[in-house]
Amino acid sequence: MSTPGSLLFRGSATALITPFSDGEIDFDCFAALVESNIRGGADALVVAGTTGEASTLCPEEQAALCACAVQVAAGRVPVIGGAGSNDTAHACALARMMCHAGCDGLLCVTPYYNKATQRGMELHFGAIAEASEKPIILYNVPSRTGCEIPLAAYPALAAHPNICGVKEASGNVTYAAHVIAACGDSLPLYSGCDALTLPLLCLGAVGVISVVGNIIPSVMHAICASFFAGDVASAARAQLGALALMDATMAQPNPIPIKAACAMMGLCREELRLPLCPMLPGQRRELAGLLQKYGITQ
Repeated sequence: MSTPGSLLFRGSATALITPFSDGEIDFDCFAALVESNIRGGADALVVAGTTGEASTLCPEEQAALCACAVQVAAGRVPVIGGAGSNDTAHACALARMMCHAGCDGLLCVTPYYNKATQRGMELHFGAIAEASEKPIILYNVPSRTGCEIPLAAYPALAAHPNICGVKEASGNVTYAAHVIAACGDSLPLYSGCDALTLPLLCLGAVGVISVVGNIIPSVMHAICASFFAGDVASAARAQLGALALMDATMAQPNPIPIKAACAMMGLCREELRLPLCPMLPGQRRELAGLLQKYGITQ
């Protein structure tokens, strides 16, 4: 288990898409994405998360993705596996599977739909942390789950020796500031919103779990690396320079735009699992124009 406040990673982790081909995971394509992101500077990788369409993956597929990423990464960067569920017993079982697949840590989303109380949420995450051999990062994303981790719950969660951070994706800077103020180094915070990477770093965050990193891992790494080196001006230039891409990749439900962008770059097919579906032609043309403007595609 981890010690309170220990870092699973520092900097930018790419939340990888899951490539599909005729309804099945394209593992060759996925392995190439893992390699290109590592070579592009990603400090860690997240597999089978929201961006990876975890909600339509079966547990065996999630574990297989994790095992593939671990094999390709070969220890160069940490691999963090998605292990979230609104069913605590299922989340614990999934955590064990991902640990068996070789992950370095887990990302565990808030228990959606059930409307857990503060105590219920503390018990939920505590159970997963006890079931896991690897440290877990909490994942607060109320726009997806319909609930958020109560601020009052954070001190107790931070005290658990196997809870090593929180991915804060509420988009609420004030909420994130309260989490950092309450927990400090005992619960490292990662931005879950690309556009808030630098603002949250300035408040004390230790990195970002990035969607746009799928196509610009070097830029997301540079934002964090420049900030940690004390060059805030360079970090700001990189953040503002990528802002239009960050916005475009979140203009529709994630991962619809980022998968379209990856497909335009030849990194995968533009194939999603229902109920997600590809972008409409007009929307795709706008995204294609932006990628060309940035020099990402021809």
